[in-house]
Amino acid sequence: MQIDVFNGDADGICALVQLRLAQPAEAKLVTGIKRDIELLAQVSVEPGDHVTVLDISLEKNRKALDRILGQGAEVFYVDHHQAGDIPAHPRLKTIINTDANVCTSLLVDQYLEGKYRAWAVTAAFGDNLIDSAEQAAKTLALSAVDLKKLNDLGVCINYNGYGANLGDLHFAPDALYRELVPYASPFEFMADNKAIYERLLTGYSDDMALALQMKPEYQAAAVVVYLLPDVAWARRISGVFGNELANRSPERAHAVLSFTEKGDYQVSVRAPLTNKSGADELCSAFPTGGGRKGAAGINHLPLDNLSAFITAFEQKYR
Repeated sequence: MQIDVFNGDADGICALVQLRLAQPAEAKLVTGIKRDIELLAQVSVEPGDHVTVLDISLEKNRKALDRILGQGAEVFYVDHHQAGDIPAHPRLKTIINTDANVCTSLLVDQYLEGKYRAWAVTAAFGDNLIDSAEQAAKTLALSAVDLKKLNDLGVCINYNGYGANLGDLHFAPDALYRELVPYASPFEFMADNKAIYERLLTGYSDDMALALQMKPEYQAAAVVVYLLPDVAWARRISGVFGNELANRSPERAHAVLSFTEKGDYQVSVRAPLTNKSGADELCSAFPTGGGRKGAAGINHLPLDNLSAFITAFEQKYR
């Protein structure tokens, strides 16, 4: 059996779209909201099964990975998050690069020698890797209008992955993936599925307008912290709002906090675009934290740890 495990954001979805366009396979899908990162724990295998893992930290999934390999499955693992010690195993193949300017879809694009590059560009825009997206797109000879379309689609797919549960999302990530994968080009998808695309665009625009009305909870020369209200639109916009803030003030680090169903905070951190480093280290210092150098998060920060987080955040970037 083929089992495809992927993050529910733009990068995870577009990485799998590329792979399954190039290597079609009937597969069991394992995914979830963007913050569902320990996805391998949900995977049961038998000897001879094939597992593809995209855009989730190997370090966070190491125990389950060891179990799956021990049970006789083969694993193909592509990612750009913290990996920790990568095990050497005859049934494990990895493509892992934690460079701040790389995402999983760009790694898959390299693996496939650019065969479905427009999807990789879409994902890179969704991950707010604007320079990397534009660099990759040069071989496609796109107009400025078409490049903007890929940017908008990537941002909207990424936005759709955020929320406290699937009920917060406009589309479940596995359902959205199934809508995308029949199309060799994102432009074909946008032309054939205007209702889906317009729903994502409208949702993003409406939620972002509300977020931009918020005032910072804390700000200093090098950092800004926003605390969003406990409502669905705030949970949906929490990640991409951080990207928007980073683009508007590239020399500052930003943290966006929203409330979870457990009554604590979910934290999204964006390092300064002029110094895309340290976000993974900062968040990993807190339980349930992790991510990559330029963008990371904490799934559950107790309410009484807010001051400690802000202190650590400012110390990291001042």
